[in-house]
Amino acid sequence: MGWRLGWDGPQSEWPNSVCPVLSGGEVGMRTLFSTGGSGGGAAVAEGETLEHSGRGVKAPVPRKRRSSGSFGTAAPYLTFALLVMLLVVLYFWSGIVVVIHSGEAGALYRLFLGGTVTDYVYPEGIHIVWPWNRMYIYNVRVQTVMHEFSVLTNKGLPIRLKLAIRYHPEYEMVAILHKRVGPDYVNTIVVPQIESVLRRNIGKHDPEDIYTNKEGILTDIIVKAIEEAGQKFVFIDDIIIRTVDLPDDVKHAIEEKLVHQQRFQAYEFRLAAERQEAERKRIEAQGIRDYQATIAETLTDKILKWQGIHATEEIANSNNAKVVVVGNGDKGLPIILGGQ
Repeated sequence: MGWRLGWDGPQSEWPNSVCPVLSGGEVGMRTLFSTGGSGGGAAVAEGETLEHSGRGVKAPVPRKRRSSGSFGTAAPYLTFALLVMLLVVLYFWSGIVVVIHSGEAGALYRLFLGGTVTDYVYPEGIHIVWPWNRMYIYNVRVQTVMHEFSVLTNKGLPIRLKLAIRYHPEYEMVAILHKRVGPDYVNTIVVPQIESVLRRNIGKHDPEDIYTNKEGILTDIIVKAIEEAGQKFVFIDDIIIRTVDLPDDVKHAIEEKLVHQQRFQAYEFRLAAERQEAERKRIEAQGIRDYQATIAETLTDKILKWQGIHATEEIANSNNAKVVVVGNGDKGLPIILGGQ
């Protein structure tokens, strides 16, 4: 509903904001615009009616047109919203876009959909995940970890082993490995399992046997450790024993014992060689004796004389020989001296 504004003055003193309009013998008044300035005019609301109390003049106040710049008013808000969204995307970018490089495998943890995905291992490449989920990346290449520890033998002497363990996770078991063990599986299952097997088996043997790997004892223990540790979602390629350290006194005693043992074995070898040489000479002498005995049975003076003549002829026919014949009795052979 409108309000009424009375005016008692003459028409010539009407406010500047009001114009008289004659329509059908009736004077109307239309509001142009009024802000209540110094001319004494009164502000009139849109859609309301002015009435002059003296002449009964009414004038409707027209409504203002709405401005077409509403989009310009909302533009700063839209810009701010876009900037906020951009900042949110940049903040969660590393969790949304996951890159799995060569030699790696991924295990996905879903916060709202059952936790770790165990029936699928994410391969190499780019993967898009929700920001509230998380991708755990595992290195599935062959890796090496160094480890050293001390163990007691059956005689209570300590031995210090330095190992190099080569291993890699089984690709198909990466998701289960992540769920049951976690990323620190090397220190959780690989090293403790191998150390346990070595302690249990080395403690049954003498330190000398371990130090010298007698009959492949240490090799057999390593094979057992590889088999047992390989049952925990991780494949053990090899366990390399870098050094086996004993206390200095024990080490020197074993080394000295080994030196004497080698000397003793060298003497035994020499004795065995001499026994073989003596046996050879005995056999040779037996053969010479048998030969001489056989010759003595058939040897006569005529045969000896004939052999001497034959030898003399051969020497005489030699180009390098000078022959001097000296009588040697009636039955003796000539003496032949020859030379250059």
